[in-house]
Amino acid sequence: MEQADIKSELQQIKQYTLLAAKKVLTVPDCAMLTGLSKSRIYKKICAKEIPYYKANGCKNVFFDKDELNAWMLQHRVRTTQELEAEAATHIVTGKVAKTATGNRKW
Repeated sequence: MEQADIKSELQQIKQYTLLAAKKVLTVPDCAMLTGLSKSRIYKKICAKEIPYYKANGCKNVFFDKDELNAWMLQHRVRTTQELEAEAATHIVTGKVAKTATGNRKW
C-alpha cells in the first residue's frame, strides 16, 4: 500500500470517527451518513422529504442524527419468509394481516 493510499484511508477513518461523535449534522455530514449526494440532500430539503432544521435567520441547514437514522429506516421491506407466512395466513383465514398501525400489509 502506498503512502498516499494510507493517508486517504486515515482521513476517511477520521471523518467517520468525527461523524459518529456528532449529534447535529451538516449537509456534508448528512451525505456521508446517508450515502446520498449533497445535491440529492438539497433536493429532498426543498421538497421537504427529509427532516431538517434551520437556525433563525441563518441559511445553514442542520440535521438530527437520530431523526435521520429513523428516516432512513422508515420503509422496511418484508422478507420472503414474512410474505410467505402472511400469504399462508391469508389462505387459511381469508383475512388480510394488518400492521401495528392498523394498515393492511397488502
